[in-house]
Amino acid sequence: MSDLGFYTLRLALLVSATGVVAGIVGGALRREDWTRVAERTVAVSFVFTSIAIGALFWAFATLDFQLSYVANHAARSMDLAYRIAALWGGQAGSLLLWLWMVTAYAWLAMRSHRESRSLMPWVAAVLQANAVFFLIMLNFVSNPFDKLAPAQVLSDGQGLNPLLQHPVMMIHPVMLYIGLTGFVVPYAFALAAMLSGEMGTAWLRATRRWTLFAWFFLSVGILLGGRWAYEVLGWGGYWAWDPVENASFMPWLAATAYLHSVMVQEKRDMLKIWNLVLVGLTYVLCLFGTMLTRSGLVRSVHAFAQTEIFGVLFATYVGLTAVIFFGVLLWRRPLLVGTSRLESVVSRESGFIMNNWIFMAILGVVFCGTLFPKITEWFGKEILVGPAYFNAVNAPLALLLLLLTGVGPLIAWRRATPTNLRRQFILPTTFGLVTAVVLALVFRFDIGFFPLATWSLSAFVVGTIGQEYTRAMRARMRRGESALTALTTLLRKNQRRYGGYVVHLGMVFIFVGIAGAAFNEERLENLVPGDAVAMNGYRLEYRTAVPIPHQHYGGATARIALYEQDRPLATMTPEKRMYWLEQQPASIPSVYSTLREDLYVILTAIETDGSATLKIYRNPLVNWIWIGGWTFVVGTLVIMWPHPEPRRASRT
Repeated sequence: MSDLGFYTLRLALLVSATGVVAGIVGGALRREDWTRVAERTVAVSFVFTSIAIGALFWAFATLDFQLSYVANHAARSMDLAYRIAALWGGQAGSLLLWLWMVTAYAWLAMRSHRESRSLMPWVAAVLQANAVFFLIMLNFVSNPFDKLAPAQVLSDGQGLNPLLQHPVMMIHPVMLYIGLTGFVVPYAFALAAMLSGEMGTAWLRATRRWTLFAWFFLSVGILLGGRWAYEVLGWGGYWAWDPVENASFMPWLAATAYLHSVMVQEKRDMLKIWNLVLVGLTYVLCLFGTMLTRSGLVRSVHAFAQTEIFGVLFATYVGLTAVIFFGVLLWRRPLLVGTSRLESVVSRESGFIMNNWIFMAILGVVFCGTLFPKITEWFGKEILVGPAYFNAVNAPLALLLLLLTGVGPLIAWRRATPTNLRRQFILPTTFGLVTAVVLALVFRFDIGFFPLATWSLSAFVVGTIGQEYTRAMRARMRRGESALTALTTLLRKNQRRYGGYVVHLGMVFIFVGIAGAAFNEERLENLVPGDAVAMNGYRLEYRTAVPIPHQHYGGATARIALYEQDRPLATMTPEKRMYWLEQQPASIPSVYSTLREDLYVILTAIETDGSATLKIYRNPLVNWIWIGGWTFVVGTLVIMWPHPEPRRASRT
């Protein structure tokens, strides 16, 4: 099977290269026969890469330690599920997964848009060109089917990093990859439209759902990554502005800006050039983030160690991808003049433009902060940038973004009148002001600006969403519909608008949870059996520590009785482990969760006198981040859910 995978990668490279040539010839000469050749190469490439990834899955399932990649990332002690997930635990396998997803997207795009004949040869050429690069890397730089010399083959492998052997890590990387690779389709259609000169709305309509699909999975992947960090890494947090976290966040920012601004183009025929810029930027940032993970350009616990040639080749590819796209955009700029202009600063179009600039400002902050240590290293002394920088600079920008989330739906297109503004803003503004006053009184004016502003603006946005739903439902109920029928009709007939409001509500919940971090508490305590520590109404009593009798790792589990006042709540069992094969320590936290807060306990050490050193976190409102994530998922599914139009009766 490993030999089959090796040779199918070789054949896939030959077929994909043929597809690039056929697509260019078909597009330049408008030859339908060459276009069909290009489309067929896409299908064949998908088949070959599917065979290759299937062969690698089989190698992990059967523990084929002849393969260097399997020997480095699998072990007999691992369950089958984690052996399969180990495929994307390293460089070569993750590149193969990326390639397979690109070819799958290409095949689906070819099947879904056969009617766009003028675009399809260029789309096929662009998609196959992306596949060619990854096939070159897999065949000649980092081949997952490379074999060890017979004398080097052992009866067991090195195993996967224990921190990655978690159920979330079986899903999180796949979600990220589905999202990151999915943006290749909008990129290909946008570039194809410019190369063919077909600058109408065909490419826009063709890519709308592809963009939303990729954005959805990238969003879910980011949220799952935060959940994994919170449950596994044992530092009490969910986001650390790590370079690899930033690598997935940057394309998300660009894609989110595009999903907002494209509505202006559809409604008012504006921002044509800007939307193309965002499409190209999103995919370039996807590739750039992948390069960050694998090139050694930045330091991260998530990054793959790589050779210098790999980083040079990948950086060159990212640069070429950007230069080609934006070069063609400059060439086609005269064809992209919009027919409409901004009529008033106080309009919905203006709100979308401001929204986009804030997204770009946050993107700039994250990009500069991520690369700043490397830039300073080139000048002689590396200067690290920590979470304090990102939080301080992005916090006011995030508040502006939250404000616009509530303001945007209240302002009319083209030009808003004073009467309309008063009517629209009274209820949401009252919600926000009342919330601010109540919070100030509850906290006796001892509350920081960020949580006060965040929660007040969140109330303002909730007021906006509630007002929009209430007015629309009342209008339908006056026609005789029930409340439930009116709601479902709104979600079915205007999915993008009212599903978008659900997505905004999810983001509000996430903001509420993030603002709760302003009240986080942290304690480091050393307790002997029978000692207790109090924190915010809780009492944690350390009882004992017991050894862990596990075959593959050792350590201890602390048993801690948790009380609220004198009422018993739970027994918390944080663990300190040492994995024998990997020689890697790990702290497994114990978490007691409520809607109000989490109590998060880490066992840092068991001392020789039997005492335990515990790190205790109190994280208020953190669960609203995960509630917001689920709300976000529901809202996006509402937008994406297909509702076929009922067929009209034919006339005799």
